[in-house]
Amino acid sequence: MTALVRQWLDAGELNLPLPASGDTVGRWLKLAEFTEVDVVAGRLAEAHTDAVAILAEQGGPPAQPGQLWGVWAAEAPGHRLTARHDGRALKLEGVKPWCSGSGLCSHALVTGHGVDGNRELFAVDLAQPGVTPLASSWRNAGMAASDTRSVRFDDAPAMPIGAPGDYLARPGFWHGAIGVAACWLGGARAVAAPLYRAVADQHGSASANPHAQAHLGAVDAALAATEAMLSSAADFVDTEPSSGRTELIARRVRAVAETAVEEATTRTGRALGPAPLALDADHARRVSDLTMYVRQSHAEQDLAALGRLACR
Repeated sequence: MTALVRQWLDAGELNLPLPASGDTVGRWLKLAEFTEVDVVAGRLAEAHTDAVAILAEQGGPPAQPGQLWGVWAAEAPGHRLTARHDGRALKLEGVKPWCSGSGLCSHALVTGHGVDGNRELFAVDLAQPGVTPLASSWRNAGMAASDTRSVRFDDAPAMPIGAPGDYLARPGFWHGAIGVAACWLGGARAVAAPLYRAVADQHGSASANPHAQAHLGAVDAALAATEAMLSSAADFVDTEPSSGRTELIARRVRAVAETAVEEATTRTGRALGPAPLALDADHARRVSDLTMYVRQSHAEQDLAALGRLACR
């Protein structure tokens, strides 16, 4: 999986159109394609392309050829990353949790608390002294290949990107959130692929099974709805890149994409039984990876936020 990301990077395939540049739909459909090939590789590719977009939006230095970037913005109780000035240099101190690609990425955009206590974004060269991925505590097979670990920063030099508070307040935050939903769509397509093949196989039992056909119909409708939402959202972003409605649009797309993932994983299993999960290693890995990946959603908390926005 990780070699696949490097292959895409070296071939220039991760050089996607920026959000709101006029071809946002092309960007998101390409992210879906990456994740349809491999869920872990697609997730890491999305992070790199999101970092490139953030640097462009916030006026940071552009990513250089050969650099693979991560975006490490998760927060967790008991972990705090702080910045302090050491002479003219800015240094990061503390532990950052949930750092995907910790042993693969060359650079990362990392959120931490600035000298005034506000949340800020920093660019870090991960090859320098003072940046140490900690031992893995990952116990689930799903997304295990993403190498998601906590990373310790000990007086690690960093560059501030944008102004304090900009990371969450900028319009591009929600553009990136939709990019994740595009990856969920790609993973759902891959998980549903055995069901499409089974119903299409005239020599197999599923082709004459109305229950299997009904499951496929429901999955196909959910995938098509997500594709349509992505296309509509891309048009909106290209037309109104700084609209106050962007969060509403993003939350709708993510909710629809999450439903498509649930439909694909549940209905493919119900239609085909245990055989694909037990005997097809690639399918079993995709289901496991996607089940973990979609938990980046905050479930009912996100739906409640959508409801509050939708009724305004």
